Amino acid sequence: MTRPTAVVVMGVSGSGKTTVAVELARRTGWEFAEGDDHHPAANVEKMRAGIPLDDADREPWLRTLAGWIAEREQAGASCVLTCSALKRSYRDLLREGNGSVFFAYVAVPEAVLSERLAARKGHYMPPSLLGSQLAALQPLGDDEPGITVPGTGEPGEVVDGIVAALPNR
Repeated sequence: MTRPTAVVVMGVSGSGKTTVAVELARRTGWEFAEGDDHHPAANVEKMRAGIPLDDADREPWLRTLAGWIAEREQAGASCVLTCSALKRSYRDLLREGNGSVFFAYVAVPEAVLSERLAARKGHYMPPSLLGSQLAALQPLGDDEPGITVPGTGEPGEVVDGIVAALPNR
C-alpha cells in the first residue's frame, strides 16, 4: 500500500487553484476540498470589504486546514486541497505533523492574474487585494515538498505536470 498524499494546490487569487485542484481530484479519485470554504465568517467579511487578511486572521484557518489534512492522512486517504499558502510559515503550519503534504504552486504572471480577476464574477475576493497577495507570496523553497507549475496553459496540461511530479505515483 502506498502512503497517502495530500496535494495542496496553492497560489494567489485568480491563479486557477480551484480549476486545477478539481481536475486533479477527478483524475486521481481523491477527495477534494476548497480551502476558502473553511474561512471563518470574519475573514470572508474582511476580504469582501477589501481588507487584506493578516497572519493572525489566517492562523486559525490554516490550523483548520491542517486538521482536515491530518484526518485524511490518519485514515490513509489521499486528498486535494486548495489554499493560497502564500508564506513559508503558512506552509510549515500545514505540514506540521502531516508528512503527506505536497505543494503544487500554480504560478501565473501578474498581468494574467489581473485579467482573470477582472473577469471573475461572484467571488468575495476583490481584485484590489491582488497586490497584497503578491506582496506576501513566498515561492516554494528548494527544501519544500512540491512543484511549481505554470498556470497559463490549459488546466489539463497543468494537472499533467502535477501528476508527473507526485510522490508515490
